[in-house]
Amino acid sequence: MHKPTLEEVAIEAGVSKMTASRALRGSADVSKETRERVIEAATRMSYVGNRLALSLSSQRTNLVAVVVPSMSNIVFPEVLAGISAGLDGSGMQAVFGISDYDVAKERDIIRDMLSWQPCAIIVTGLDQPEETVKLLQHANIPVIQLMDLDGTPIDLNVGLSHGGAGEDMARALVGAGRRRFGYVGSALEKDLRAGKRKAGFERVLHSYGLHFVNQSVDDAFSSIALGKRLTLAMLAAVPDLDCIYYSNDDMASGGLFACMELGVAVPEKILIAGFNGLDLVNSLPAPIATSRSPRRAMGEIAAQLVRQAVAGAQDARQKTVVFKPVITGIDGYNDAPDEPEIARLRS
Repeated sequence: MHKPTLEEVAIEAGVSKMTASRALRGSADVSKETRERVIEAATRMSYVGNRLALSLSSQRTNLVAVVVPSMSNIVFPEVLAGISAGLDGSGMQAVFGISDYDVAKERDIIRDMLSWQPCAIIVTGLDQPEETVKLLQHANIPVIQLMDLDGTPIDLNVGLSHGGAGEDMARALVGAGRRRFGYVGSALEKDLRAGKRKAGFERVLHSYGLHFVNQSVDDAFSSIALGKRLTLAMLAAVPDLDCIYYSNDDMASGGLFACMELGVAVPEKILIAGFNGLDLVNSLPAPIATSRSPRRAMGEIAAQLVRQAVAGAQDARQKTVVFKPVITGIDGYNDAPDEPEIARLRS
């Protein structure tokens, strides 16, 4: 079957080949009427442009590279949904890579993606090794580091302080009268943001003269089943805990099911706390505490910064956009701001 060419689209629209090309790229020097006529002709003919040729001439494609550590956790699909929504109508297209929390794989994905001349790149976190940081620094495109504030950004930064989130949760739980704490986590050597939350939580415990009575961390990635298994083992060893802090809501949900199996009342006897504020939490048979992270909103803001930076807006560079997670699920504790999940710029 014949593949339509740009020249044929131009003839169909009654314009020159150069004008058709500019119209399909959205150039401002093409009138609205002409652009619509060219787009209508291209659509009617099922024309697909040659983005590779465009990148050779402009040194940039319309691609926005996005690298996340996982797709098995609902957190990251929600972030990607926010990025896609934020880019909608811009003419830019997000392409995704999954690192599986492997820094070497992340580096290789970033190198491969940069070879396609993206107009911007969004990566997760602020803890890339030096070799990866140099790749990003030398890319000469907007770099957005997403979901974390605890570190030094390369360029643009959108996220929340995970150390601060751990500290806030610890203060809330101590304020609720809890004193004998356990910790259940997974893959902390890879999930560095969960490690930062744990460290922040411990800092506050120590300030009150408290500590984790028992800790259980597994090398496997988080899941409800893993959270249940580790909690059953922990309560068999230390049955008098009154609070368990988990690396995330998946693990905390498993902890709740373990308590139900053992006949332990939640939250009356043991208060269970996680992180992320997944929709799952609202459907559990007993309440658990969590820090609600605005995942989709962070993705949308990251995409907005990409659009501004690619358009050349000077005030789009060197920005840090700060989100603060809201704590829910603790009786008598109200952490909700007047405008929840609204980002602010860090000065």
